[in-house]
Amino acid sequence: MSTIKIMPCLDMKDGRVVKGIHFVDLKDAGNPVENAAFYQKEGADELAMLDIAATVENRKTRLEWVKNVSSVINIPLTVGGGISTLEDIELVFHAGAAKISMNSASVRNPDIISQAAKAFGQGKITIAIDARRNKEMPSGFELVVSGGTKPVGKDAIIWAKEYQQLGAGVILPTSMDGDGTQAGYDLEFTKDISDAVDLPVVASGGAGKLEHFYDAVVKGGAQTLLAASVFHYRILSIKAVKEYLQNKGLQVNL
Repeated sequence: MSTIKIMPCLDMKDGRVVKGIHFVDLKDAGNPVENAAFYQKEGADELAMLDIAATVENRKTRLEWVKNVSSVINIPLTVGGGISTLEDIELVFHAGAAKISMNSASVRNPDIISQAAKAFGQGKITIAIDARRNKEMPSGFELVVSGGTKPVGKDAIIWAKEYQQLGAGVILPTSMDGDGTQAGYDLEFTKDISDAVDLPVVASGGAGKLEHFYDAVVKGGAQTLLAASVFHYRILSIKAVKEYLQNKGLQVNL
């Protein structure tokens, strides 16, 4: 079994970490640099930073945020939000990111995935799949873009398979129905994605208890566990999550 990784997520808006529920009702969750340094000290394996307003505001990722956060950590940083060209990707890597995450741009222009994988390496290209339940879709999950504001009439699971063929290295599925609720990851959605692809899957959206992290691995098939609210508000520590997983028989880096 692969080593399970813990990945706190910094959702960024106006230079601050924010967290909402179902992608709305955003509340301040602190300073990104302080949070990043704290999470590395706590034992995070990786860190995500998502500029959640970039696409909606029709702008690029704020590179100064990437530089500031990357300067205080040496764990891999995945950056997403407003990345749509090879030049964007290069600038984000130059600012200190180890991986990039794309969502809206990969729906508008799927070829950017294969171009990016060829230029920078497949392992550095994460594709985020935001979805919401829709019975009209074959899988029951519809792809949404622009920070969860625009449903696009595409089946999220079918899209994940296409992403793998195009050269994605990691899939990061987030269920809008679970985001920020602390009611647990959407295990059905996570499992459907992990069954559909042969790529590492990052569980995202809804972690609230220790059991949720374990279930995402055992029932959802995830290798990396992304969480925000439980870490930002100090409901759980990374160490507590890792020790729990290890006691349940999973492999983690303590």
